[in-house]
Amino acid sequence: MSALLQMDNAEIKKRIVIKDDWPGYSLDLFTYPEHYHDDIESIYIPHGVIMNRTERLAHYIMDDFRDDNIMVLCVLKGGYKFCADLVEFIKILGRNSNKYLETRVEFIRLKSYLNDQSTEDLHIIGCRDLSFLRGKAIVDTGKTMKALLKHVETFEPKMVKVAGLLVKRLPNMAESLTDYVGFEIPNRFVVGYALDYNEYFRDLNHICVLSRTGKMKYKI
Repeated sequence: MSALLQMDNAEIKKRIVIKDDWPGYSLDLFTYPEHYHDDIESIYIPHGVIMNRTERLAHYIMDDFRDDNIMVLCVLKGGYKFCADLVEFIKILGRNSNKYLETRVEFIRLKSYLNDQSTEDLHIIGCRDLSFLRGKAIVDTGKTMKALLKHVETFEPKMVKVAGLLVKRLPNMAESLTDYVGFEIPNRFVVGYALDYNEYFRDLNHICVLSRTGKMKYKI
């Protein structure tokens, strides 16, 4: 895995860094829905690696929150698999230790992409009244954080922490926005593990690089 991952030991809890020149694994090495064969270039992060890293993030959350109850605010649709797996690992860790963390889950939907481009407009769809967050400790799982955090904080939660499976490496990347990071990746558009391209590719278990053919086929 040395070509794929590098880790800063001083910041081991923060993220695993995927290098700019990492091309991903050959499609021949993994299974995936055959109808996507021409639509993806490579397997960027295999499902097993995703799951193992998510379990590690659950350990960090358990250590940090200890006896606090938490409200998990899942950002749909792209965050639902990560959220479900993260919460499940938290439950498993709690059942196997004396530090059970009571966890509730609520959902909010954001839309900020058209094709493979992030737009300036962030649309909050569904639950706009988040008054149930008042006084609660929150772990927020999702990707479009700045505007959402501003919205959430108007409801006066006790504490907010952000967990993100992927953080893109950008020149103006805000280090402080995400407290629990799975992988820091280059600024590439990836799909799978509930991340979509115009609602396609959510059924991929792996995180994959979209091919030019795939972009053109599903472009709107």
